[in-house]
Amino acid sequence: MQNNVRPETMERITTPALADAFIAEQVDAIRAQVGSKKVLLALSGGVDSSVVAALLIKAVGQQLVCVHVNHGLLRKGEPEQVIEVFRNQMNANLVYVDAVDRFLDKLAGVAEPEQKRKIIGAEFIRVFEEEARKQEGIEFLAQGTIYPDIIESDGVKAHHNVGGLPEDLQFELVEPLRFLYKDEVRVVGKALGLPDGMVYRQPFPGPGLGVRCLGAITRERLEAVRESDAILREEFAKNGLEGKVWQYFTAVPDFKSVGVKDGKRTFAYPVILRAVNTVDAMTATVEEVPFALLKHITERITSEVENVNRVLYDLTPKPSGTIEWE
Repeated sequence: MQNNVRPETMERITTPALADAFIAEQVDAIRAQVGSKKVLLALSGGVDSSVVAALLIKAVGQQLVCVHVNHGLLRKGEPEQVIEVFRNQMNANLVYVDAVDRFLDKLAGVAEPEQKRKIIGAEFIRVFEEEARKQEGIEFLAQGTIYPDIIESDGVKAHHNVGGLPEDLQFELVEPLRFLYKDEVRVVGKALGLPDGMVYRQPFPGPGLGVRCLGAITRERLEAVRESDAILREEFAKNGLEGKVWQYFTAVPDFKSVGVKDGKRTFAYPVILRAVNTVDAMTATVEEVPFALLKHITERITSEVENVNRVLYDLTPKPSGTIEWE
């Protein structure tokens, strides 16, 4: 059984030199654990799984099989970035699964948030299981478990863990980041050469845009969420708010309102902007975004995003609101 307590003597990884020492230590440990066997990894493109992938590529190269499942609920450009960074730049053994239609068909007409989460999680496990069965010689499963996951879930990682696999696919775990905090993971990611856009990616819910397309998911509103979110992130980056604001995103509710565009009446969706700061995600304050920037973002979204005619800014702190809407 693995020890789930971070050693008291373990130094915080705050510099490139400390990151390099950690990487060298983990490369040796991974090679000793894995030997000549194969390792399977569900590569979401998030910070934790990306750093684990880069570390294992350095340690065992083509023995690592990365499976990237595109369920249609990722942010704009994320599947393409995963392919570019890992397959094209790092020469990873990457399996790309286009499961967009499969997920969206399962989610059609489902409005209850928890039910959406369960469908997304269960379908992901099914897709991952199918891909795992196509591979030969897999004996290990790599996971992006980090120390807060162990603390918060008593050693069981819920949002990345594919522990729902059938018993005949219970692989031995490889968890090289299990004693690191998120800030340390980012330092290690930088030292491994991952791009800043991946290393400093914002927190992103496990069900992805599925909980930001409020209510029953439709392709029309999902695309509105994806495109408006891309505009918001682009404008925050241009205006010095990237890295300053803890989390920012858009959400699109399942109702329409009357508007006017090009002199004609419209009946379209609103986009809700959310930007918050927090230390521990237990409480959160709203970022005071300059009004001129809000106006500019509104102009871009209402002119560039299909089926949208209003933009709203959520001024609610946590409590009484939560950070996400669902």
